[in-house]
Parts: sequence; C-alpha cells; structure tokens
Amino acid sequence: MDYNRKALLLHKKLAGKITVSSKIPVKSRDQLSTLYTPGVGAVSSAIAKDKNLVWELTGRGNSVAIVSNGTAILGLGNIGPEAGLPVMEGKAVLFNEFGGVNAYPLCISADNTQDIVNFVKMITPSVGGINLEDIAAPVCFEVEEKLKDLGIPVFHDDQDGAAIAVLAALVNATRVLGKKLSSLKVVILGAGASGSATTWLLAGREKWQAHKKISDSWYTPPADIIVVDSHGIISDRRADLTTWKKMLATITNKERKSGDLATALKGADVVIGLSTGGKITKKQITVMNKNPIVFALSNPVPEIRPEEAYQAGAVLVATGRSDYPNQINNALVFPGLFRGLLDSHTMVVTPQIKLAVARTLAESVTPTKNNILPSVLNKEVHQKVALAVKKAL
Repeated sequence: MDYNRKALLLHKKLAGKITVSSKIPVKSRDQLSTLYTPGVGAVSSAIAKDKNLVWELTGRGNSVAIVSNGTAILGLGNIGPEAGLPVMEGKAVLFNEFGGVNAYPLCISADNTQDIVNFVKMITPSVGGINLEDIAAPVCFEVEEKLKDLGIPVFHDDQDGAAIAVLAALVNATRVLGKKLSSLKVVILGAGASGSATTWLLAGREKWQAHKKISDSWYTPPADIIVVDSHGIISDRRADLTTWKKMLATITNKERKSGDLATALKGADVVIGLSTGGKITKKQITVMNKNPIVFALSNPVPEIRPEEAYQAGAVLVATGRSDYPNQINNALVFPGLFRGLLDSHTMVVTPQIKLAVARTLAESVTPTKNNILPSVLNKEVHQKVALAVKKAL
C-alpha cells in the first residue's frame, strides 16, 4: 500500500488530525454563565488565592505540551517547525488515544538552547508535563539539563523514549535467540538524541550524574558498545568530539577502536541504527558475527531494508515502521509514561522509572523472532506502563 499518498490525501481531507472540544455542551445562557462569565471569575479568584487549586479546577493535571523546533524530524532532519507540525499532531493523537492525555503540539521558531528553555518555562502554568520532541543534538541535551528542575516532568521522547523501547526489544531479542546480552558487542549508528540516550541506558549509566551506575538486577549491560557518528567511531583518540560525545567516549569502545562503520561492525553481534535511511549496506552486515541482530530504526526509511539485512545473514531484524514485523517505536512508551507521571504527580523521570517501563514492555509479550515487542495498539500495555511508573517511585 502507498502510505505516502494515503497520508497526504487523509491529512488534506481532515485539515489536520486533532481538535479541541468541550467536555459539556453549551446550549443555554445558564451553562454559558457557569462555564464562562460571570461564574468563571469565582474559579479564577479561588486559584489566585491558592495556586495549587489549578490542578483541581482546570485541565492542567491531564495535559502535556509537545514542544519541537523541527530540527530533527523523524529521519528527515532539520525540516523546520511547520513541517514538524503533522508529526506533533500525530503524537497528540497517540497521547489521547492510548493514554487519555490531552496533548498540545507547539512547534516553535527557536534554534538555540536558551530560547527553547525560556519558551517552556513561560508555558509551564498551562500544562502538567512537557514532551520535548525532534530537537537536534546537542541543543536537546542542553535543554533537558536546564529544565530538569522545572517543577513538572520533562521528557525528551526522542532520547529516552527511544532508548526505553530499544532496551526492551534487545532484551527480548536475546531471549528469543538464546543469547546473553552481557556477552554481546553492540554497535550504535548515530550519536544524536536517540543514539546517545540509548547508549547511556544500555550501558547502565545515568548521564547527568557523573556517569552514575543504574542499579537494577533485571538486565546486564552488553560486553561493549561502540558508537559511530557521521565522522566514524567515537573514541577518546578523536580531537573533534563535543562535550556530549566526550562523555560517551568514557563509557564505550573498550578496545579504543578507530575507523568507520565497517570497522566497528567487524565482530559485532548487534547493530542499532538510529541515524538516517540507507546508511547500512549488505556487505557491512556480512562482516558481523554469525546470526547478527539488526535494528534499523530510522523513519520513514530504515538504515537497511529488512529483506536486505536477512539476505546478508541477519537472524532477527526490527525497524521503526508499523508495516514491517518487529516495530520498535517510542509510541509504546510516552502515552503510558505520561499517564503514570500525571496521575502520581511525579516531577522527574528517574533512571528507575525508565528501567521499570522497559521491563514492563519486555514482559508484556511472549517474544518470537517476528514479534519482540507488544503492539502499540494494545491499550492494556499502555495501562501497564502507567502502573509501572507509579510502582517505580
């Protein structure tokens, strides 16, 4: 099916995917006077005396702002806030459908860290949580760091949502294949938001706390992780590393390898693509260890097509697309995660919450080679994720 054409036709027909509707109809002057003036004045006066009443008397406690500047949209790159709006509207639909959360897409013209931080701080009184989305690295890291004490939960879905889903999928893939994650060598292609966060989580480390180890007995980190960016393997030998990549170099590449992707893949057991389409070739897969695991997660075009990866010897392949088996997508994470955060009035997404959600996703399905994660359409899974957030507190 041509989903590109189908999507364009549907979006044109609908003029967007979301709307705002009232919880009750306005059909009389009495209803109008209660919902708006003069009655609403009493509500505002009550909140003015006690700001905490905003959580009881408005929809703030069930609302999230989806904030993006359009600099890292899917696998399409920096295409701008206007072009990013359809994606944010789509996320708002998923928030509501699977988490019962009201989400507002806010695409902004802001490229520097401080402008984004200032914008988020200014809108905070209106929402109960902030979902940062499709903001390019390193700005996304800086924004998240500056907002970690905002007073409401801030979650960069491209970073930690992707990382949580990948961890759950990789654990289940090793279960299906009878492999031990602790003995595997993993290559991560892409050192942007999702690649970096996935590295930190797989390595069992917390990036903001001086590389503090995450304590959890559920899984053991891989034997080694090598991260590859657009200039090659990230190593402490490179002089061109940003501050964030220098941090990655301290927890990866134990053998201090240098070179390109092909060099990194020699003798590797797993490759996780979190970059752009077409970056992995069949020839590169053939130099990996026998029966490798391939996660090609760039959207809408994967780093390598599943059929090509299998032809090259892969034993299990996953993508970020819903029209292939083994979809790994952060849509499994954010609706339930924010449902749990809002219900429990949690201010910070801790490493323990991330691991609890990953474990819940992994244990919500009996994995097979073509089904390593539960379906995004399974609403019960999102409910389990919300419960996992509350229990992890």
